Amino acid sequence: MAPWPELGDAQPNPDKYLEGAAGQQPTAPDKSKETNKNNTEAPVIKIELLPTYSTATLIDEPTEVDDPWNLPTLQDSGIKWSERDTKGKILCFFQGIGRLILLLGFLYFFVCSLDILSSAFQLVGGKMAGQFFSNSSIMSNPLLGLVIGVLVTVLVQSSSTSTSIVVSMVSSSLLTVRAAIPIIMGANIGTSITNTIVALMQVGDRSEFRRAFAGATVHDFFNWLSVLVLLPVEVATHYLEIITQLIVESFHFKNGEDAPDLLKVITKPFTQLIVQLDKKVISQIAMNDEKAKNKSLVKIWCKTFTNKTQVNVTVPSTANCTSPSLCWTDGIQNWTMKNVTYKENIAKCQHIFVNFHLPDLAVGTILLILSLLVLCGCLIMIVKILGSVLKGQVATVIKKTINTDFPFPFAWLTGYLAILVGAGMTFIVQSSSVFTSALTPLIGIGVITIERAYPLTLGSNIGTTTTAILAALASPGNALRSSLQIALCHFFFNISGILLWYPIPFTRLPIRMAKGLGNISAKYRWFAVFYLIIFFFLIPLTVFGLSLAGWRVLVGVGVPVVFIIILVLCLRLLQSRCPRVLPKKLQNWNFLPLWMRSLKPWDAVVSKFTGCFQMRCCCCCRVCCRACCLLCGCPKCCRCSKCCEDLEAQEGQDVPVKTPETFDNITISREAQGEVPASDSKTECTAL
Repeated sequence: MAPWPELGDAQPNPDKYLEGAAGQQPTAPDKSKETNKNNTEAPVIKIELLPTYSTATLIDEPTEVDDPWNLPTLQDSGIKWSERDTKGKILCFFQGIGRLILLLGFLYFFVCSLDILSSAFQLVGGKMAGQFFSNSSIMSNPLLGLVIGVLVTVLVQSSSTSTSIVVSMVSSSLLTVRAAIPIIMGANIGTSITNTIVALMQVGDRSEFRRAFAGATVHDFFNWLSVLVLLPVEVATHYLEIITQLIVESFHFKNGEDAPDLLKVITKPFTQLIVQLDKKVISQIAMNDEKAKNKSLVKIWCKTFTNKTQVNVTVPSTANCTSPSLCWTDGIQNWTMKNVTYKENIAKCQHIFVNFHLPDLAVGTILLILSLLVLCGCLIMIVKILGSVLKGQVATVIKKTINTDFPFPFAWLTGYLAILVGAGMTFIVQSSSVFTSALTPLIGIGVITIERAYPLTLGSNIGTTTTAILAALASPGNALRSSLQIALCHFFFNISGILLWYPIPFTRLPIRMAKGLGNISAKYRWFAVFYLIIFFFLIPLTVFGLSLAGWRVLVGVGVPVVFIIILVLCLRLLQSRCPRVLPKKLQNWNFLPLWMRSLKPWDAVVSKFTGCFQMRCCCCCRVCCRACCLLCGCPKCCRCSKCCEDLEAQEGQDVPVKTPETFDNITISREAQGEVPASDSKTECTAL
């Protein structure tokens, strides 16, 4: 290999790399002294080589890769309290008060938007949800009952509504407790979609979105894994039905007062000004009431008067009279007296849509769009305010308080205390969706770790069942037994899930699965929407359709799919643990086409598809362009958005190159900086 011609005059100075060589140059020893090995008086010069330079370090690359799941350091960039004067301290105090007021205000509207969002979903899909329950003959299939529970809860965005429908059907003997248990399990899955939707609002920042989406989907994975294990056990043993039946028969419960509405006392005055719903219509549709199918869910009259009066009516014969004493004839027709109930409307409700007379679908669509906009805006402002408040000393105290374990002998108790805290907070706010949705932005900005959010979420599952138990105790006499048994089934189902997936650290699979999904969704942000559609809509609808076709069709399609999934999981486990037992071809997934083992081809398709819409948004306005970039992951086609400009600026930066002083040559330095002409560089490469 021929040397570079420019290196001919490059003479490295060895004195720079030898310590003690400068200033004293030893003379060459005589040959006699060289042969005399026992001469101990000869001067010994200690030579220590300085660290050499390696060509592997020419490119400046980070040696350590940061863990994306580490909590970010929230540094305080402002002036310290001790450095402020009296005027600055007073101003800082009032700024803190103002931020607290703004935070509480946005949190209030955030909770109200969740309530309006639930009402909007009920208006859009409430009657359809009631029709799912109307055919009670298909409820005997536990798998079908499970997917109906998922779909209905997703449509109405409220597990309380779907559970109340089930209680009404059980108390009316239209449904047995055994058939209602899978529906309750499905409702437990469907209610976890709310905080997953909230996590999508933090899609703008990859790191925040990774943590927020993982913190939201840990609830999903816990519910799915619990159902996959406990539903077959319940079908085989009916342990939930037996345990709850023994409890209900052992204790003589009496009707109590209504469950306390702690949070709704604050939010109801505002939400009732927006819209009010008659939720009995959904239950009446589920009870096969034909008149209810034509009723509107939007409540018009809030104050009515019901009265019973006796009215003279004609009957075909005297046998149809109410009693012999109240039956007479006028020679032509037979008459009797009947009690007739009539309802008189007194006062209308006071909300926006009371006088518009719009169909339920139109009202639901309007409320759905508005509630999502308010939800997104409030969440963005909550994150901004928390980011400005949780800095420096405050952030350190909060992180240590929430994420620190107890001392060594009692460290295992920390998670169980978090479960109790989650249950208590959910009982206060009366909704697991509200609690987990408020928890999601805190996970995203790095205040709470996923390992700590997991027991808090499990506690929220228990807290929402205690609310259902209190509501069941307030039920009327004919529905007390059935509603209480169903609420206890829900409670023991969540307790069983916690015993499966929390006490032993090895069994905490939801955390690992949520982190894996968070990494994928942070890299390909469209995959988060894909996950929601697949797991909460397509899979339940597919199972529902196959179940209606018959158990033979369900088994014929379902068994091969389940077998393939189990085979892939086992193969993946062997590849990661002991790949040597597998054939060389099966030790990785390279034998599959790229589109079957990687999301890159799909990402290119999605980027091209969304790129067309983004170009149109760019022509419309900058705001639409920004929204499109947040939704699809900011591809290069959108050039008017700031996030894309930042991305292109980062891509345009050159990688810094270090050159050691040994080869401090003008030509090499110019080539490293890109100043050498193309012809010269080509000549040198050819010589090499």
